[in-house]
Amino acid sequence: MEARPDRPRAAGAPRHVVTRAGSLKEHSDFRMLWAGNAVSQFGTRIGGVAAPLLAVGVLAATPFEVGLLTAAQTVGLLLIGLPAGAWVDRTRKRGLMISMDLCRAALLATIAVAGWTGVLTLAQLVVVTLAVGVATVFFDVAHLAYLPVLVGRDQLLEGNAKLQTSQSVATTAGPALGGWAVGVLGAANTMVATSVGFVVSAFQLNRITSVEPVPERPEARDLRGEIGEGLRLVFGVPTLRAIACCTASANLFLTFLITLNVLFLNRELGLSTGTTGVVLAASGVGGFLGAVTGRALVTFVGRARSSWLSLLLTQPFALLLPMTQPGWRIGLFVVGWFVVGFGSTVYNIAQVTFRQAVCPDRLLGRMNASNRVVVWGTMPLGGVSAGVIAEVADARTGLWVGSAGLSLAVLWLLFSPLRTLKDVPIP
Repeated sequence: MEARPDRPRAAGAPRHVVTRAGSLKEHSDFRMLWAGNAVSQFGTRIGGVAAPLLAVGVLAATPFEVGLLTAAQTVGLLLIGLPAGAWVDRTRKRGLMISMDLCRAALLATIAVAGWTGVLTLAQLVVVTLAVGVATVFFDVAHLAYLPVLVGRDQLLEGNAKLQTSQSVATTAGPALGGWAVGVLGAANTMVATSVGFVVSAFQLNRITSVEPVPERPEARDLRGEIGEGLRLVFGVPTLRAIACCTASANLFLTFLITLNVLFLNRELGLSTGTTGVVLAASGVGGFLGAVTGRALVTFVGRARSSWLSLLLTQPFALLLPMTQPGWRIGLFVVGWFVVGFGSTVYNIAQVTFRQAVCPDRLLGRMNASNRVVVWGTMPLGGVSAGVIAEVADARTGLWVGSAGLSLAVLWLLFSPLRTLKDVPIP
């Protein structure tokens, strides 16, 4: 239902919104957040494709330089993730998200201008990519902390399901759209389009009318102490610790699969580039279906129970990937990758909603940042390890290791208090 004030207020007093129980379909402010986040997600994915293509096509970058550029896209989280969480908890989230959108728009515009004038260098591309990655960290952490403030904790599940839907579409369609845009418009022009997209995202967020409460700020600021408080929450609460360890393990071994899939399908099975892309799209289709049905499934099963059940019933399907052979058995890969994408998305809806529901408002930024640093920090290790195994043995062996590890990641949850809970415990 439409948001409304929870009590009369004096003229000119701030308007804090409390939503009625029910659908967010008529919640205009959430629609603005949803639209802004969707545009931002697409911009991040398109820019992530356009930058390497610009480096290869225009700057003739070497494989090492392309690897350096790819690392620059994600290393910002490890560099600034924990301080970003503390900063987010100190300030209003919506204003910070708008600032980060405009910052990313300006940064990407410099690449386009340099490309048009013929003065673009790899150093500029790497530095700008790193700066955009840092701004993305602040935006993502702020948006995760802002949702409970905007819609209330009773509507977190629906809000996360809708946001996950747009993220799944962006993850699936964004790289393809970025590749098409570079081919049709050129890499520099694609950067302009992406820059404009971030401006549109900022405009949508600026249309939100709810007044966000000013966060409580301690008299004496201690950045190290504030970061430590977030880490103690993530690792001190058994349920949050289990979720962090499970997600970190799953990301480690999922990176094995992502790293080796193209090599396995294209080189070892002899599929064409086009067919390989179609087969890999199965995960995105599964993820979209999981996002669309996730809210109903999590509501029926419970946020705590669905977090481990979604993985237990789906991630072992990853074992179908290394069983794939030429011919009809290519279908094994399609089925396995589809189910993995479906289960991973339902798990994300459940565990993100659970974490937001049990975390105090004042720690939302630090909790999300600490969790993200932990769960994403394993991904570079997964990529390197997968490459080593494929070099020593072959890609199929690496897929066996990755699929087995992904299937066992759920043990963190099965041996935690989450297994005995159905839903979020009352604080």
